[in-house]
Amino acid sequence: MVFLMRILGLDFGSKTVGAAVSDELFITAQGLEIIRRESENKLRRTLARIEELVKEYGAERIVLGYPKNMNNTEGERCEKTKDFKEMLERRTGLSVILWDERLTTVSADRYMKERGIRRENRKNYVDEIAAVFILQSYLDYLRMEKGTNADI
Repeated sequence: MVFLMRILGLDFGSKTVGAAVSDELFITAQGLEIIRRESENKLRRTLARIEELVKEYGAERIVLGYPKNMNNTEGERCEKTKDFKEMLERRTGLSVILWDERLTTVSADRYMKERGIRRENRKNYVDEIAAVFILQSYLDYLRMEKGTNADI
């Protein structure tokens, strides 16, 4: 039996983590869910859920959105994201790639607006859609770097 791997994409926020997964050919990203927590520092259940998703989808690596400022500087959220990256690597044993996520939330909001999702409902989806945008950007980069017929 041939088991094809996938890539998990995450949008890490102060109280939520949006999750997306690639298809087995690394062409498209699909939203999975939003993992919610009561406070910013309560990450045990969040990490456990991500570990479950890694196993369920056979993820071989994780792409984690990296929230640089628009002027390319790194703020407090970048430090928290790096800490989360280390926790993910320890917990899952996978390589975690930090991926520039600038404007993904803006793009996700625009996407929902174009699809007629009411403003008051957008917060229910924005993190998951942002995770899709982060992962899709990474997948597009891989295809561009490696060529469409090369192994990724």
